[in-house]
Amino acid sequence: MLSTPLGDGAELRPLEPWQAAELAAYTDRVRDHLTPWLPWAHSVTDTESARAFLQRYADKQAADQGRVYGIWLDDELVGGMLFRLFDTGEGSCELGAWLAPEAQGRGLVTTAARRMIDWAVGVRGMSRVEWLVSPENAPSIAVAKRLGMTHEGTLRSVFAMGGRRHDLQVWALLAEEWPAGAGRA
Repeated sequence: MLSTPLGDGAELRPLEPWQAAELAAYTDRVRDHLTPWLPWAHSVTDTESARAFLQRYADKQAADQGRVYGIWLDDELVGGMLFRLFDTGEGSCELGAWLAPEAQGRGLVTTAARRMIDWAVGVRGMSRVEWLVSPENAPSIAVAKRLGMTHEGTLRSVFAMGGRRHDLQVWALLAEEWPAGAGRA
């Protein structure tokens, strides 16, 4: 299995349709933690819906338009990362993340994001990496800051979820702002 070590028994590896039951169980376990921030946490409710979600990303990966990865800690799925959008023609991608409460505070998302940015910029030639986050999600904003991203603005009332409209902050970094090899640190 291909994987990227994140340190202290953690690794980042592809999250694929055959792992739908594992994603469904994870989502059920931490749903209350995820639903304020992630639209997919509302729709992944069983193995079938988890498989559909993962298949969309398998199809995106086959088309070179997105990817999804899991974060495992001691062989337990505790979170994930994705390129929600990946546009090689425009040289722009959007990175996203989620993590179970018990796995927070270990630097897993920051480390995984650095590795993914290194690959996107250094290998795939992306010019821009975006991080969209709710203004209410302080831990996610802290990751964007640790990655050296710039807050470019806030999209007001940009989407509906959970019966209300939500804002999104746009954080981004440009290839020339990313030190080569920063993800290997």
